Amino acid sequence: MTKKKICLLGPFGVGKTSLITRYVRNIFSANYLSTIGVKVDKKELALEGWGEVCLLIWDLEGRDDFASVTDTYLRGMAGYLLVADGTSQASLESVAKTRELMAELFVEVPSLLLLNKADLRASWISAASELGEFEGRGIEVIATSAMSGLGVEEAFRGLALKMLAPGRG
Repeated sequence: MTKKKICLLGPFGVGKTSLITRYVRNIFSANYLSTIGVKVDKKELALEGWGEVCLLIWDLEGRDDFASVTDTYLRGMAGYLLVADGTSQASLESVAKTRELMAELFVEVPSLLLLNKADLRASWISAASELGEFEGRGIEVIATSAMSGLGVEEAFRGLALKMLAPGRG
């Protein structure tokens, strides 16, 4: 079985832990518990043409600056999910900074941007032009909702396929 480590990165309160819980256990809880340090989950999935793949999912504590954790938590990462809250301009700005750092340090590592809380889309403040900037820099944007499950399976499966693409190992 192929094993791949992925990390979820983003500021506090954007829903990283909730997305992982929705994906791994298919549950959602409105109770908010802040992650301290890192929490690791795993999920096995079958991918056509690849067989069984085990995703080791690292839920990193929310922060605006990931430069200090690169050696410790990001080592061995095969892919990462940037997570922003669609109702928070500050979270999108934070993720943009994280993306710049990650693009410099992990040039060949595939990633996706998850714009979370799609169930609150009427309250989203992120402009389409800002999302277009991410896509223009080569990062795919997926709307997700840990509450409803929208886009969650697609996001993790999509990243897994990017990590397994020929030439990625």
